[in-house]
Formats: sequence, C-alpha cells, structure tokens
Amino acid sequence: MKTKRKINTALRKEMAFLESLARRCPQDVDVLKTLGDLYTRTGCYEDGLKTDLELTRLCPREPLVWYNLACSYALLDRTDEALASLERAIVLGYRDARWIREDRDLNSLKKDQRFDILLQRLAP
Repeated sequence: MKTKRKINTALRKEMAFLESLARRCPQDVDVLKTLGDLYTRTGCYEDGLKTDLELTRLCPREPLVWYNLACSYALLDRTDEALASLERAIVLGYRDARWIREDRDLNSLKKDQRFDILLQRLAP
C-alpha cells in the first residue's frame, strides 16, 4: 500500500478489514467499490487504480465505474488513460457534467482541450 499522507488508525483498520474481505470475496463489487473509494480518500492512488481496473472487468457496462477509473488515472497524471476512461463513462451514460467540472480528482485533465470536447458532448 502506497500512501501520500499519514492514515489515521481508524481508516487503517477499515482499510485492513476491507482488504481482508476483498481477498476472501474478490468478486464482491460492493466491497471493491468501498475499498477503492477509501484508497482514493487516503491518497493510495495506485491501489485505487488497481481496484478500479478490477471493477471495470467485473462491471464493464457501469458508467460510474469508468468515471472512477478516470479519476484514478487523473490523480496519477495519466492523462490519456483518464480521458479514455472518462469518454467510456460518457458513452455508457454518465451525464453529470456539472460534477465533472467540479471534481478535484480530475484537475489534471482540465487544462487539456480534449477534456472540454468531452464536456461539450454532454451539453443539452
């Protein structure tokens, strides 16, 4: 587990519990979604990316899963993969353009003109 900041004891315990559940139930989408969110909130972006990639394998038609993958890639400054994942989320039905604009996880994409082009596809 790679972290960018110190994780408090309660979050560390929650993470260890969820990791244990994920090892025992690797197909449990709800556990993986919760674990992926926790990784992101605690700055464990590489672990979050691995979890999000697994979720796209398990839920390939779920727009929010692809959106979260885009966030993971963006947090790791992997712009091309982030934009491709965001595009996939939009193709599958993700429509919250306001949140895309506000989401700080996507800040690294906001200077790329391809980001604006994707948002234009969501305009009414």
